[in-house]
Amino acid sequence: MTSADSDKQDFGASALTHIGVEGEARMVDVSEKGATQRVAVAEGRVRMGAATLSSILAGDAKKGDVIGAARIAGIMAAKKTSELIPLCHPIALSKVVVDIAPDETLPGLSVRAEARCLGPTGVEMEALTAVAVACLTIYDMAKAIDRGMSVEGLRLLEKRGGKTGEWRAKERNP
Repeated sequence: MTSADSDKQDFGASALTHIGVEGEARMVDVSEKGATQRVAVAEGRVRMGAATLSSILAGDAKKGDVIGAARIAGIMAAKKTSELIPLCHPIALSKVVVDIAPDETLPGLSVRAEARCLGPTGVEMEALTAVAVACLTIYDMAKAIDRGMSVEGLRLLEKRGGKTGEWRAKERNP
């Protein structure tokens, strides 16, 4: 599916793979699907005051290393996605990377996660969960400095593998 196709998806009853004929929730059976290399990349950001960003980068947050803790929290969250999101399959992740970078133009921190596996189903939810929890951890660790922070722009950037192949999000302004 291409980026252009994503705007034209059919969301009729036939597209609802997690709903049974009686309307009951169900986990999709992926046992007949072949295992392929799967990759997903997601992003998000935490907007904050310039002084808050400076404090985080200087290591002055009372709770400790904000970026280091958020990176670990994001990785741990990706591994727990099937426990957090109903009907997600447990996935044997082969790689999760969470990158957190300062962005003076926000000001704030940009968070990006990549998840990989060899399996019958995608890792989009794992990448998105990693970013969401990393952003929430940043908020939690720095809220004593700035309760007005906001978590923004959580989205899937790309996915590769499986029957639908490659997909990339359209570029958009921050």
